[in-house]
This record gives sequence, C-alpha cells and structure tokens, in this order.
Amino acid sequence: MNTADACKLSALSKDIYKEHYLYLWNEGGADWYMHQYAYPENVLQKELADENIKYCVAYKNNKALGYLKIKINEPLQGFEKLNALEVERIYVYKEATGKGLGKKLMQYVFTIAQQHKKDIVFLKAMDSSDDAIAFYKTIGFEICGSFQLPMPTFEWMKEEYRGMVVLKKDLKA
Repeated sequence: MNTADACKLSALSKDIYKEHYLYLWNEGGADWYMHQYAYPENVLQKELADENIKYCVAYKNNKALGYLKIKINEPLQGFEKLNALEVERIYVYKEATGKGLGKKLMQYVFTIAQQHKKDIVFLKAMDSSDDAIAFYKTIGFEICGSFQLPMPTFEWMKEEYRGMVVLKKDLKA
C-alpha cells in the first residue's frame, strides 16, 4: 500500500470499526475516534509514508475482508532489550470472522517478523475482548502486562472499556 491508498484504507477502517466497536463510546466519541484521531485520510497518508509502518489488506474475490497494521520496530515496555514488532491493529469484518482469516493475517505478521529477525511480536487488546484474547493465546501469545487507555485522550470512551492487556509471543524460543 502507498499514500494514494489512504482514502480506501480510511473507508475500510471506519466500516469495520463500526461493525465491532461503537458500543465502546459515549455520544460523539466514535465519530471523534474514526474521523479525527485514528482513520482520517491525512493520518493514514502519514502512516503509509512511514517506513516503520506496514499495512496489509486481505481480499477474497476482490473484496477487502480485513486488514492489519504493524510497526516493524517498536519497543515493548519492560522488554526493551528484545527486538520487537507490534501488531497495532488487526480488523476483520464480522462476515469473515471464524474462517481462518485472522490466523492467515497473523502468519503474515510472523513472516515479516522473521524477515526482520525479531525476538518477539506483541499487541494490545481490550481486556473485555475475551474472544480476541482467546484467539491470540491459541496462536502462542501470552499476557505480559496491562494498562488503562489514558485520559484525556480517551475521555469519550466508556470507562469500563479502557482496560487493555499486552500480549507477546516469543519467536526465538
């Protein structure tokens, strides 16, 4: 993907986000998150131009079913001595969940991590996302930390959903 794909990526991100995450927000919060914070075209153009950030969109029959965003060189707090890659987002349409797409996207992540000689892959998930956490554990991740999304940045998010867990997978074991 390149900067010219920012418009398509913005639309895809917002579309999938609406399917899964609107319940997290108080009134106005989801619009702020999608249109000003995470998925506006100008933000995605900067990310697509950044050599440390890589997006991958998964297609079937020319239809985008999901995507992921990775940061190739991103230290994990508490594990700074390890060479780490972060999966910042992995989003899949509801129609594609449970059909192996998440596993395929994560296999792609592990391939990129091996190419860059990474020690670990890590990601952050909402502590209320039991299904997602269970999925990550089945592919070898373990919880290694937790935190709360910061205020005032996430002031529009419902308080009960600000908890996050950090999961990591050792690649050198």
